[in-house]
Amino acid sequence: MAILKAFKGLRPPREIIKDLASRPYDVLNSEEAREEAKGNQYSLLHIIKPEIDLPPDTDVHSQPVYEKARDNFKKFIQNGWLIQDSKEYLYIYAQTMNGKTQYGIVGCAGVEDYMNGIIKKHELTRKDKEEDRMKHVRITDANMEPVFFTYPAVPEIDKIVADFVKNNEPEYDFTSVDGIGHHFWVIREQDIIRKIISLFEKIPYTYVADGHHRTAAAALVGNEKKKNNPHHHGDEEYNFFLAVHFPDNQLTIIDYNRVVKDLNGNTSAEFLEKLGKIFEVKEKGKEIYKPTTLHNFSLYLEGKWYSLTAHPGTFDDSDPIGVLDVTILSRLVLDQILNIKDLRTSNRIDFVGGIRGLGELKKRVDSGEMAAAFALYPVSMNQLINIADSGNIMPPKTTWFEPKLRSGLVVHLLK
Repeated sequence: MAILKAFKGLRPPREIIKDLASRPYDVLNSEEAREEAKGNQYSLLHIIKPEIDLPPDTDVHSQPVYEKARDNFKKFIQNGWLIQDSKEYLYIYAQTMNGKTQYGIVGCAGVEDYMNGIIKKHELTRKDKEEDRMKHVRITDANMEPVFFTYPAVPEIDKIVADFVKNNEPEYDFTSVDGIGHHFWVIREQDIIRKIISLFEKIPYTYVADGHHRTAAAALVGNEKKKNNPHHHGDEEYNFFLAVHFPDNQLTIIDYNRVVKDLNGNTSAEFLEKLGKIFEVKEKGKEIYKPTTLHNFSLYLEGKWYSLTAHPGTFDDSDPIGVLDVTILSRLVLDQILNIKDLRTSNRIDFVGGIRGLGELKKRVDSGEMAAAFALYPVSMNQLINIADSGNIMPPKTTWFEPKLRSGLVVHLLK
């Protein structure tokens, strides 16, 4: 059953929270992070993207970068920009986007749960990205950023959270530059903490929604510390890592779309003819067309939008992977027609999060950078959970969760 642990969070003073909180390390490249943190000494990007404080030609995976992370972290603590709570608490982190608010419980997940499969994942991780975050965790001895988990909603937990939020003022309450509202409460009442933890013990599995590499890195470093400690007894802080747990019925997965650089030698007419053997193809004109249901896609090609509806027999509704639209597109179009075999390594394809809108697809094709764009109907939470439960792995770049967690509201120390 799922482990949830209270911890002594390391948090910023209220007056600098808006300046300190940052977007996650993996949604910004170095130049974007450097620009975003410009003139802001409080930004957590100085710790999670420390290359911004080194010469621009610095190798982001070199030892000086990790040492800069450690040094900046120490500076934040010494300057009182991060202060540790005196007791172990749970926290509530809520986000508001487009008038909808989702409420997550911030606490530590268990390394053993990850190693034993109680924490389920739906994506493959890359060793190089794992090792990068592992080095960061090792040198800071902390989980600087939370991972994004979900769990099957429990009405009793929902009620505890709703009552607490209703009767208590948030510790932090601000709107970030992207218009997302961030609200954060500290649960200091030990009876409430014990109740939430006991209810989590009845949850059979939790699921990684976003942050697979951070999750793997945090769990692997914790397991590494366990193996290296001859006096290990199980309750050391390294046995746990920072996570925000959201009930599954509050989350929304948005579309994750594809753009391709060429048509593999096909003319547009030949490409459409080949697509006609897989889909019912309908021209939609110059107005943006968004997929309306599962197995319906949109294609943007040479200034026109098309509706593509997969023919029966091109998918398998009884197969958790075979039913996915990304599987249909990857197998029958990207692989068989366009000869794009490995989505993780091919330089002929790129991925565009749905938060950017379908206008971004049109822009990249109209510019001549890309030859065609495909928009997909979003994966559902039920599909994600079914895949994780069956032990399957989704194709690359399948899910896009929005809003992203803000980093820096609370940090977890491993000692």
